[in-house]
Amino acid sequence: MTDIFETSGQPDVPAPDLPGTIRRITRRGMIGTTLATTLAVPAFAQSAPPAAAPSSTAPTSAVIDVNRARTAPIPIAIPAFAGGTSAGDMVGVISNDLNNCGLFRIVDGSGVAATPAGGAPDFGAWKGTGAQALVTGSITQNGDQLRVEFRLWDILPGTQLQGTAYTTGAANWRRIAHIIADVVYQRLLGEKGYFDTRIAYISTTGPGNNPTKRLAIMDQDGANNRFLTDGSWTALGPRFSPTRDQIAFISYINKAVRVYLFDLGTGTRSLVGNFRTMTFAPRFTPDGAGIVMSLYRNGGSDIITCSLDGGDVRTLTNTGAIDTSPCFSPDGSQIVFESDRGGDQQLYVMGADGSGVRRISFGPGRYGDPVWSPRGDLIAFTRLGDTFAIGVMAPDGSGERILSESYDVEAPSFCPNGRVIMFQRGDGRSSRLVTIDITGFNEQALQTSTSASDPAWSPLLS
Repeated sequence: MTDIFETSGQPDVPAPDLPGTIRRITRRGMIGTTLATTLAVPAFAQSAPPAAAPSSTAPTSAVIDVNRARTAPIPIAIPAFAGGTSAGDMVGVISNDLNNCGLFRIVDGSGVAATPAGGAPDFGAWKGTGAQALVTGSITQNGDQLRVEFRLWDILPGTQLQGTAYTTGAANWRRIAHIIADVVYQRLLGEKGYFDTRIAYISTTGPGNNPTKRLAIMDQDGANNRFLTDGSWTALGPRFSPTRDQIAFISYINKAVRVYLFDLGTGTRSLVGNFRTMTFAPRFTPDGAGIVMSLYRNGGSDIITCSLDGGDVRTLTNTGAIDTSPCFSPDGSQIVFESDRGGDQQLYVMGADGSGVRRISFGPGRYGDPVWSPRGDLIAFTRLGDTFAIGVMAPDGSGERILSESYDVEAPSFCPNGRVIMFQRGDGRSSRLVTIDITGFNEQALQTSTSASDPAWSPLLS
């Protein structure tokens, strides 16, 4: 076991305009697995982010809201951390996280003298670069132990917003970089970031008439990719547990379509129940204690809930139609799903007990793949008309907006803060994963070594 220390607040170093030093040290254990080494870092103990700067022609702070950052990304400088490159390209990872989200603009600060250890930056020089925020840091490595200290500065008023130090195993340098990017995102935009997360997806290789489909997982930026299954049986539709290190997915083991759980800690899989017919389209309940999924019956499919071992089965729909792709609202009170009960594939919302079913999709074409935003304010979907489209609407069906449209786009998944959607884009031969902001800007492709589909965004790691 490896101890992890986080010192959060303002480090014990001189800094201007600081009322004092706030220190908190929390001890956590390291969980080693056969699949990955996971760094457990507790939540930050810090004051709320400062209020957004008032509107003016001359900004007075780098702190703004997400809507303003979409139209005017925050210019931020992230010079090399002191201590060399012993921890890999940590600054590169932080810069890529912030730049790729579209809400920050990386400023070149190569002409500014390095900030002395334990001192404040030259705010005047940094203002001259156009930067409004600055990240400085240092890296100290002692054998396989790593200490990373960083500070976030608001250049315009000349104040320090955050200072945190981490001590952990050297192999976790990349995750520390994602965590730092999340802190910067939260302190400057007032919302939690989403960079310290993972993506589960289906990797496809081989000929089109006999593809190999493997369950795979990677960091949200495409790094640390690894395959969880060997391709001897087909895997589809992965979904992360909100509370456990588990993934629910569909498999064709022994030519039977069933829902399984994959334990990321042990690398083992287990069957969800022993149903005598097909089970598919699984998602976890909001508390992670159960599964909602479809069960094939009499030419149609019903939506059921059950415990993780397949017990305590409750049937929520029983109409003879194809009811599938259920997804709970974040508060667990409602479920959105797709159904052909009205003669065409459309979206419906019902109570968590199956009551009060109502249709919410009324645009041109067929609707599927509904997923509720973690914020509770939107439902993302795939719409099939003349082309495929990814869109969002309010839970009552109002305010429908198409975000991306193409020959083949489908399978949306929200990031943990609900601000970005990942989906798959195909060209008839292969597919890749793409992200887009919920307003439809900043569409970007994610690089994978194989054809990739069925993305599922994890919660923030803990």
